[in-house]
Amino acid sequence: MSDSTTQDSADSSLEVNVEMDIRDSHFIYTQTVNASKKTLDYNYKRCNGCGICIDVCPANAIEAGPLFEIATGMDAPPVIIDQTKCTFCGMCASFCPVRAIRMDIDGQDILDNPDFSKLDSKVVINEKCLPCMLCEKACPQEAIKLELTFHTKEEVAPFKEGQKGEIAVDMDKCNFCGMCAYLCPAFVLVDREPTPDDPVPFQDLLIDLDKCDYCKICEDFCPEDAIRVEGKLETPVPKISGTVTIDDEKCSRCGWCKAVCPYDAVDIIKPFEGEIELIENRLADCDPVGCHGCFNVCPAHAWYVPPDKKIDVKKDYCIYCGACEKACHVYAIDVKRSGVQHTEVRDLPWSSQWKNAINAIKTGDRSRPDTDRRVEMEVVGPIHPEVHEIDLREKPEHLDEIRSRLDNLMPMLSDAKTRYEWERHNSGSVIKRINKMN
Repeated sequence: MSDSTTQDSADSSLEVNVEMDIRDSHFIYTQTVNASKKTLDYNYKRCNGCGICIDVCPANAIEAGPLFEIATGMDAPPVIIDQTKCTFCGMCASFCPVRAIRMDIDGQDILDNPDFSKLDSKVVINEKCLPCMLCEKACPQEAIKLELTFHTKEEVAPFKEGQKGEIAVDMDKCNFCGMCAYLCPAFVLVDREPTPDDPVPFQDLLIDLDKCDYCKICEDFCPEDAIRVEGKLETPVPKISGTVTIDDEKCSRCGWCKAVCPYDAVDIIKPFEGEIELIENRLADCDPVGCHGCFNVCPAHAWYVPPDKKIDVKKDYCIYCGACEKACHVYAIDVKRSGVQHTEVRDLPWSSQWKNAINAIKTGDRSRPDTDRRVEMEVVGPIHPEVHEIDLREKPEHLDEIRSRLDNLMPMLSDAKTRYEWERHNSGSVIKRINKMN
């Protein structure tokens, strides 16, 4: 499916062509100006409806879809882009916290172009990392990959049957790093579903005595000194080594990895600063199990149902995108953004518009140029005209005048903008149109 529009400027040598195509869950908009090409790719399946793109758009080219219905299961785009208004400035792509909108100019992603400011958030694994299994297993976005490089027990000391000894684990010291389970098949980690209030992905560590030959390697290997073995050490103990990598495309900067890490090895810069609050007097109608809207749209997976409350949010994980606020049909969530982490806004011709966009992310107030090209006329006479009762039986000559006025009124009533102003109770604008027509 595609749609194409061509705009010819006053300069006949400049031809602007805009096309729209749909490929699976992607709405792809292309603007070609002579030899230059800009492509805007909106993946609606990735979009959570936070509306930041709506706030920053300088052309009012983006509007919200039916967010309540989408949050509870409706398959539809959370935002709608009008390609006839879009200027392909790239602000929506630069500030989308879930990277649902991407834009490139002549094949280069604008996120790689320093002339365009963008969100500057990241997760960094620092030198304190062991590494261990906790962050990879806890990450709700599956954005962390662990690669361990040390030799396992079977590689350095193959299993010997018939060995005697004793082994025990002090669970008060164990932090479920999981290194013993990777080292030796005698250790078995019992998985659990992490929750925002308890992100640890394991609930127990068991020992399969049939697979243990009491080689004693695990005792010296355990970083928490939590294992005791009665046996004989006959081989050098491997040292824990490996790497942890973050997939920036999947990572939401939520902070689950930081919360679960026992070694303080994770540093996070979130895209936004702010506050999130539940409005208690509106929670009476909240049905977190039946609705689940805030759960479904939250990129940080920060919502949960605690044992003592109807619903709650782990504020440490929130990235303040605001999607949950827009998805809540009982209006019980309040999200305020007070800061935006972004790269430098360079001193270029469009810098003021980008600064306005960044300010709009915090305030929701976007200053935009007037592009409607309408001239507002001063209202002459009362806003509410005097009404005179007329008996047409006594003065039938007025009937022709009434019909004439109705004929003049009908084109106005068929005008979509007039009806919109009327429905918005903007009577002043409607009266101006009536006076102009009369």
